[in-house]
Amino acid sequence: MSQKTSQPTKAQQQALVHQLVTTIDAHPDDYQAYYDLVVLLTAGQDYEQAEALAMKALGRFETNARAYDLLAYALGNVYYQAEAYDRAISYYQKIKDPKLQTDAYLMMAQTLMAKKDYQHALVWAVTAQEQRPNAADVNLLVADILLALGNNKQAYDFYQKVIQQDPQQGAAYFNAGLTAMVIGKPYADLFAKAKQVDATYYKQHQQQLSDIEAMLADQKGHQQ
Repeated sequence: MSQKTSQPTKAQQQALVHQLVTTIDAHPDDYQAYYDLVVLLTAGQDYEQAEALAMKALGRFETNARAYDLLAYALGNVYYQAEAYDRAISYYQKIKDPKLQTDAYLMMAQTLMAKKDYQHALVWAVTAQEQRPNAADVNLLVADILLALGNNKQAYDFYQKVIQQDPQQGAAYFNAGLTAMVIGKPYADLFAKAKQVDATYYKQHQQQLSDIEAMLADQKGHQQ
């Protein structure tokens, strides 16, 4: 789902770029080659070239609905990676192909989350979740947005779904633990599991845990 891609080495990227440019020259009507090259340039953070190529390809395949949708999605991802979020959304909204539309909904949710527009992000994430109810990554995104909105009970329920669907999701255990602390459910086992499954994530987010512990202790003190 997430389009934050790992970067190829410079040499690998240059070789692949050359290969795809050769394919496009030999088969100018092969829209998949344009898409692959846009994805590759985006992974290499060459956003200007990726944008220019995607724009050119969109013009070329304007009357081919399938090609147009795929290339609009690719251009949306270029803008998402480049943090041009409003532009990204405008291209995700153009997509009509039902299968690709769900991916576009997810990316719109992620884009709006990056803009901290959690209410609208939730609308798109839930729309995608209705179409892919058993996808752990989709449920994780819904849970994360609910957590950002402070809907701890609902977030906890979604994190539990994620854990059932993918028991190797360290982030889900950790955040289920955080929400459990706030709503008064048992949480020690969730943090232990988070540490076991993804020690790096656990270490990176320990401060969050300390902050919530301090907040809850403070609340308890006021109540007493």
